[in-house]
Amino acid sequence: MNLTKYDYNTDSTCASFTFQSVGPKGIIEKIVTYTPIDGFVILDGKQVTNLAFGDLDREKNEIDDLTTSNNNDRDKILATVAATVVAYTSRHGQLPIYFQGSTAARTRLYQMGINANLAEIQKLFEIRGLLNRRWLAFVPGVNFEAFLAIRK
Repeated sequence: MNLTKYDYNTDSTCASFTFQSVGPKGIIEKIVTYTPIDGFVILDGKQVTNLAFGDLDREKNEIDDLTTSNNNDRDKILATVAATVVAYTSRHGQLPIYFQGSTAARTRLYQMGINANLAEIQKLFEIRGLLNRRWLAFVPGVNFEAFLAIRK
């Protein structure tokens, strides 16, 4: 995808990414982490990995996924997070990546991002959506509860 995104830094395992959101509210540190979900295995026995994303709270050394930054760079942030998915799966293979918003509105935002870029996303990933406890092929217009991105 040729979307504008932020430069990011990653750790040696390519499982944690940091970048800075720059806008009218100043510079806000963001973090994306990838961790295996214990007991969550799908498809052909592949371990599902959770994508966690939010503001980096350095004092608590944790991700704040409830803050709304309103730094007027939402699309650039989402493109950056998407770029980390590509980087993570390039390093770790075809592990399914699970992601869901911390609120229903954020999950809907992620779905709108998928809808807007679906043709490009599907060149690299199979996208599935969770609906009524079933994983289905992603269909635009269906409100899913969570998503899986599986590198092709």
